Amino acid sequence: MAEEMVSAERGTAYRILVHLGFHSLFYKLLLFLESTARSWWVTSWLPSWCPTSLCKLKEAEEKMLQSITGTFSRQHVCIANGNRIWTLAFSGRAQEKTPLVLLHGFGGGVGLWALNVDALSKQRPIYAFDLLGFGRSSRPQFSSDAREAEMQFVDSIEQWRARMGLEAMVLVGHNLGGFLAASYSLKFPSRVKHLVLVEPWGFPERPDTVDEDRPIPVWIKALGAILSPFNPLAGLRLAGPLGPLLVQTLRPDFKKKFSSMFDDNTVTEYIYHLNVQMPSGETAFSNMTIPYGWAKRPMLQRVGLIREDMPITVVYGSRSSINGNSGTAIKELRPNSHVEIIAIRGAGHYVHADQPEDFNQQILRICDTVE
Repeated sequence: MAEEMVSAERGTAYRILVHLGFHSLFYKLLLFLESTARSWWVTSWLPSWCPTSLCKLKEAEEKMLQSITGTFSRQHVCIANGNRIWTLAFSGRAQEKTPLVLLHGFGGGVGLWALNVDALSKQRPIYAFDLLGFGRSSRPQFSSDAREAEMQFVDSIEQWRARMGLEAMVLVGHNLGGFLAASYSLKFPSRVKHLVLVEPWGFPERPDTVDEDRPIPVWIKALGAILSPFNPLAGLRLAGPLGPLLVQTLRPDFKKKFSSMFDDNTVTEYIYHLNVQMPSGETAFSNMTIPYGWAKRPMLQRVGLIREDMPITVVYGSRSSINGNSGTAIKELRPNSHVEIIAIRGAGHYVHADQPEDFNQQILRICDTVE
């Protein structure tokens, strides 16, 4: 019965797309890919269709990091099951202070902290690493179960911490990194001195009814029904040689964000190579979501269980499409805890890149409260 319902839904979606002018060949291609998406030969073939490789990702990252003036080390940190976490370590001047650890968001990597690490590392050691399944870290197979996939991420962070010998940390997470930072704080509260959530994903529940003021267009629902079996970035891989141009065309804002460092396509090239490798963390993220991008296990249902004496700061961009309601909800759910909400003026979702000076200043201020 479930399969019949899904088939009917996609059939309806197909008719809507045809009505909107989409050629039926496009739909047939998607159906073909859906039927073979789980087979090894397809996943092996897709990267060869894309002008990328791990070497090109490394080169793109090196270009992103070349403007950093401070000294830092880089290494693969070995964790369980033969996996490795790609890590940047900035020693800082005050080794005795609690280190600051940066977790990037979905589709990101260590290079996207390039505008922040010099300023942040002046007062304490800081670390930035590629989450398991992303960037230059290992890309293992994740569980299809949302909770188990989440725990794979969380346990990899704890294994990384143990291998690095960090007793405790100020944990900063952006987007998906914010969700995972909160989940980590739930499971390993003694290791987090201060939790900083930057434009966090996955906190509110999906509303039961669609917002009447902002209904979801029919064509988006249609595409969602057809593309639901695919990973979020499958389209970028399917674009093949046109992928780099696609990123430059759809996300010209990234070039602007880093214009103080680069006057070319360094950033968009880095983002492209990050996201067309074998999907791993991307698949886990897909398994953790429900239409349209909501978390299967919303963090607001659990954030009240985080240790009461752990301070939490929620950072938003004033121009972001994500509102600050989750921050307000966290404050209400933790009446006896320190919860601060910061809105950075002129910043969008990528707060740390849109307004790096203001962001860095706020993070340093937060860190000063730890010791």
